[in-house]
Amino acid sequence: MNIKTAFAALIVTLLAPFPALAQGIDETINRIFADYTGWYVSFIFAPLPGTTFSWIALWLVVGALVFTVYFGFIQIKGFVHSIQLVKGDYSDPNDAGEVSHFQALATALSGTVGLGNIAGVAVAVGIGGPGATFWMIVAGLFGMATKFTECTLGVKYRNEYPDGRVSGGPMYYITKGFSERGLPGGRILAVLFCIFTILGALGGGNMFQANQAHAQLSGVIGDYPGWITGVILAAVTFAVIVGGIKSIARVTEKVVPFMGIFYVGVSLIILFMNYDMIGWALGQIFVGAFTGLGVVGGFTGALIQGFRRAAFSNEAGIGSAAIAHSAVRTKEPVTEGYVALLEPFIDTVVICTMTALVIVITGVLNVDPETGLYIWNAEAGRIATEGEVSGVALTSAAYARAFSWFPVLLAVAVVLFAFSTMISWSYYGLKAWTYLFGEGSSKEVIFKVIFCFFIIIGSAANLGPVIDFSDAMLFSMAIVNIIALYLLMPIVKREVNSYISRLKSGEIQRYKN
Repeated sequence: MNIKTAFAALIVTLLAPFPALAQGIDETINRIFADYTGWYVSFIFAPLPGTTFSWIALWLVVGALVFTVYFGFIQIKGFVHSIQLVKGDYSDPNDAGEVSHFQALATALSGTVGLGNIAGVAVAVGIGGPGATFWMIVAGLFGMATKFTECTLGVKYRNEYPDGRVSGGPMYYITKGFSERGLPGGRILAVLFCIFTILGALGGGNMFQANQAHAQLSGVIGDYPGWITGVILAAVTFAVIVGGIKSIARVTEKVVPFMGIFYVGVSLIILFMNYDMIGWALGQIFVGAFTGLGVVGGFTGALIQGFRRAAFSNEAGIGSAAIAHSAVRTKEPVTEGYVALLEPFIDTVVICTMTALVIVITGVLNVDPETGLYIWNAEAGRIATEGEVSGVALTSAAYARAFSWFPVLLAVAVVLFAFSTMISWSYYGLKAWTYLFGEGSSKEVIFKVIFCFFIIIGSAANLGPVIDFSDAMLFSMAIVNIIALYLLMPIVKREVNSYISRLKSGEIQRYKN
């Protein structure tokens, strides 16, 4: 018996009395949520008549298109300036705020770069074929304009306190922006947004992440009680979030680049090893976007899966990123809008595309050698694969074809992704909490303890209906947020025109060359 097996046996023996109790609680929670919230989950993720495309994904995509056109393709015109801002070229250390442009970007990215980039892409390609990648990229590019809009407003209408702390996000720009424009209902919409944010943070931004982290760890280490993972994650998370946004930013500015470099680095190595197939893979992606290459649904299926997974991956329009970016040190709200537009580019255009290319090139998707079309598994509702795997298992299998040891490192990556997502969403939930119940250290500690307690629950249980409800809460945030963005985008347009005019005249000082 090796050490790993002995450790697992010892844990199981010591905790034998607890699984039955945990299972009973799990089943009770599942039943309650399934009975009382199932209707709402079905409503949020309901498909458009005659399609499998959920209306909430269309809501996000249409918003991205509107903001792209309204701001004159700001994601293209402002891309270079975005990088200059992240580098700190225009950063004045004396400006109000708590974190740098780079730290704000890293914090927000840590909340979006995660399992969606690993498992979500595999789902999109497995169902929609390689062509889904093309539409993911398109949706990600348009989503950059949404992030620009919401994060500019987040900084403009944030609260700045005497001790240097700041609070911002959709709840603040809804109330203040609506008041400035003489629009009714701002307070009601802001409260709704906060409720959705807190529930989404505890579920999709917390329990789901902890649950998946434990699943990956137990798959590598061996089966053991999930609450052990939960306790460890909760302790580490609390140690970080108790220090506030500055502590969170210090961690994410190190973890996020490491995760990104590691994942993209391995992807690039695999692509280099198969450089002769890159042209073919890109052809599969482009042709598949309009034909499907044998995938059921063809062009429509590829488009639906690409748009849907992009919207769910980069969270453009959800409003969460505006909360993190509001903490930036700047006196120019538009600067953080520029920085934020890099998020969907990094998350969807770069990282998701890397995953998709590796899946296509490594040949884990079964292709008919005679026709060149993908073989469809009608029973599973996706492309046939070796071992008939999907989701994160498909990504793991693809990378394992190049490196047999990759599944072990993928487990580490998933834990880091889950951890970084949890600490970012703890901040989002906290800001919604303090908006509803007021600022103060004691009120903040109460939420942080509650948040960490739910990490343990998420690790120990299989809370399917709870997670479904939590995901529905995340996208309920988008309903409120995008309505507000439509009504407030003239204010952003005014800010953009003023900033660009002063930038061209040299009135805005550049601190680095």
